Amino acid sequence: MQIFLEGQLLGVDECLLAPATRDADQVFIGRSHWISLLSEVLPRALLAELGLAKILLGSSGGGRFLMVLPEEFRTATDTFLESAAAEIGALSGGALKLHWSITENLGDWSDVRRRLREGLDRRRGTPAAQSGADLLRTAVAAPEAAVEEYFIEQVGYSLRDAEAVGWSPETPGRVLRGSGKHSWQLADSPEAIPLARHAAPSDDLLEPASNTVLAERAAGIHTWGVLRGDVDNIAIRIQRAQTIEEHIQLSVMYKQFFAGELEVLCSMPEFWRKVTVIYSGGDDFAVYGAWDALVGLAGEMERLFRRFAAENLKDFTGPEGKTISMALSLAPAADASLGAVFEEAGQRLEAAKSADKDCIWLLGRTLEWKQFAEAAALKDSLVRMVAEFGCSPQYIRDLCGIYRETQSRMSKRQARKLGGERPWRYHRRIRRILNASREAGPERGDFQKARTGLIADLIGRSAITVKLRPAGRVALEWARLSAE
Repeated sequence: MQIFLEGQLLGVDECLLAPATRDADQVFIGRSHWISLLSEVLPRALLAELGLAKILLGSSGGGRFLMVLPEEFRTATDTFLESAAAEIGALSGGALKLHWSITENLGDWSDVRRRLREGLDRRRGTPAAQSGADLLRTAVAAPEAAVEEYFIEQVGYSLRDAEAVGWSPETPGRVLRGSGKHSWQLADSPEAIPLARHAAPSDDLLEPASNTVLAERAAGIHTWGVLRGDVDNIAIRIQRAQTIEEHIQLSVMYKQFFAGELEVLCSMPEFWRKVTVIYSGGDDFAVYGAWDALVGLAGEMERLFRRFAAENLKDFTGPEGKTISMALSLAPAADASLGAVFEEAGQRLEAAKSADKDCIWLLGRTLEWKQFAEAAALKDSLVRMVAEFGCSPQYIRDLCGIYRETQSRMSKRQARKLGGERPWRYHRRIRRILNASREAGPERGDFQKARTGLIADLIGRSAITVKLRPAGRVALEWARLSAE
């Protein structure tokens, strides 16, 4: 008799954002690497400890794993996972929890999947069954110095240069850098664990660049941010799998896309000195770096994912799992906490996915990807007025003022009734801002054409009313940050 084992890590964000007593950003990165590798290392370590074939591992990564085991190893499996879960809870201060479910390989895959899900729900819904009286104890103790030292030294930035990671039964909840009873390659091997770990180098190329350095490398305003992305409705796509083979194929395909494409993309000339990977999961990713590079990276990741979906998911019906949404949050200061900006980006991403799908939250607005492309083109036109036609950069701020003024003056009822305000007022004001009385010269004709096109892109081409466009608002903020 064969049994299926599914494991899942819960409380990831709570673990990442838990307070740290020193080097908060380094502890944050260490926790991120630890969580990313746990769902890869634990199932491999289980097979190695039980002396079973590697082929029994179906899928792993992204906080989950699925594998097939012989029935006679059920008790040993529970013992292994219980010891790992205990140390995971200790290292995370109780924030990160390992849950698992085991069921027999009987019936269709839909029945097996249902029983596995019910088992996970049962563990999640009955915490006292695992924790006992400890569940009712007082608040979790402050993080120990040795635990933070582990996150910084073992799985922090130093892991980016490691060739292998290991595991030992003495520390069942830890991922060890390069050593241990069992070890696995991180690169240059068909059986290597995929891990996106690019880090923008410092000026001396000896260590990862700090947030302050990344902010200084940004074009325009010197600031940095966090970009997070997540596949839309991936759970529905996975649940529609008819067989275990299809389930594994989808899980592995998404994981390899994010781990591979993100690492390659970040190594490109326009990104390698400006972007650092936080993690790549089974259906999501997070990076931080110079704000202008993150905007460009978002567009490239969407383009690559759209091509990936068109080539690999064309035989699957429905839009689920074929689009991706993202959110970019800018740091309020160069020395802001990485965890705080990461958390805000997650909140923006949830808000964007709740309002729409296949979109990006950027500079205060949620845009469809088509609108994102329009905003990028309009931003180039706005910057061109400064670079080629000598307009003052202040004009972008003045145009931003028009948008804010209109939004505050018009009520929602008026906006619905009129669809906007009379456009000639904006034409007149924008011409004045863009220096309509420009002296005659060989470039005057080009300037007038560019100005006319810019006005049309900003406020539309209606001869009666005008409705300010979200893409235009984002383009103005984008251009303002680029010009400052």
